[in-house]
Amino acid sequence: MKCGIVDVGSNTMRLSIYHWEDDRQFKLLMHKKEMAGLASYIQDGVLSDSGILVACRVLAGFKALLDNLDVDRMYVFGTAPLRNIVNTEDALETIRAITGVEVEVLTGAQEADFSFLGATYGGGAPGSGLVADIGGGSTELVAYTDRRITSKCSLPMGSLSLYAKYVEGLFPTKKERGIIRQQVETELERAKTADVFCAHLTGVGGTIRAAGKLCNQISGADPDNRIIPAEEIRSLYKDLKKGDQATLRQILRVVPDRIHTVLPGLAILNAILKYYQVETVSVSACGAREGYLLRRVMEVDIYG
Repeated sequence: MKCGIVDVGSNTMRLSIYHWEDDRQFKLLMHKKEMAGLASYIQDGVLSDSGILVACRVLAGFKALLDNLDVDRMYVFGTAPLRNIVNTEDALETIRAITGVEVEVLTGAQEADFSFLGATYGGGAPGSGLVADIGGGSTELVAYTDRRITSKCSLPMGSLSLYAKYVEGLFPTKKERGIIRQQVETELERAKTADVFCAHLTGVGGTIRAAGKLCNQISGADPDNRIIPAEEIRSLYKDLKKGDQATLRQILRVVPDRIHTVLPGLAILNAILKYYQVETVSVSACGAREGYLLRRVMEVDIYG
């Protein structure tokens, strides 16, 4: 059986096409993303008509692609850009009317569950640790022991939302970095998970993938390496904070689509590493879309 799953995020909209069998195994057949930047269309908590139409255009394109590939099942879920606005219902109704597509808006807790399931299913992460999904508009954290969730939270901050709120230029200044760091630390304190310590973090989302690629490039490691010492990520952030021409060239060479969000995203990640005393980070090949596939489509028990 085949289906397409679309993740409507703050920065990107991503389509993944999967094939799965009754033995609860699945295979990714194709992946496509569009840099929709929906968060930039949100003003005073309202997603503008222009932003809604951007979402419609991308979804219509994904739907046409699936039709051409004879894949007749498409599931769409929205995260922070649709969850954290005041006109969610109006936006969903407009999308439905224009494209015929139904969008399920996930709560922060649901997004955390799906990220955890995707990152840990099939032995993709250690039996105990922390899963962090740093997105464009929110950050989900899940602590778990013996593959069972012990605590979870969704923080209202992401790489793109922090950039949009606090950064005036391409890279954050020293003052802006300080404000971002304070905001991240405040949100982590508010989550009330200070007594949770995890030596290993499994990372989900674009910021984690970008950090892995940059660290591998700097260290000369295999590009497919997915295990990164936390100290390498801290050093990476320290080097990139310079915001000079060398920084610009390095980011453009390795993760050009993250040019404006990689530093705010790394600020979040660096604070998480320090807060939870993380020693190693693994870059997960799977995340919320795979978790959604397993739970919503294949009906795998999150805790099974």
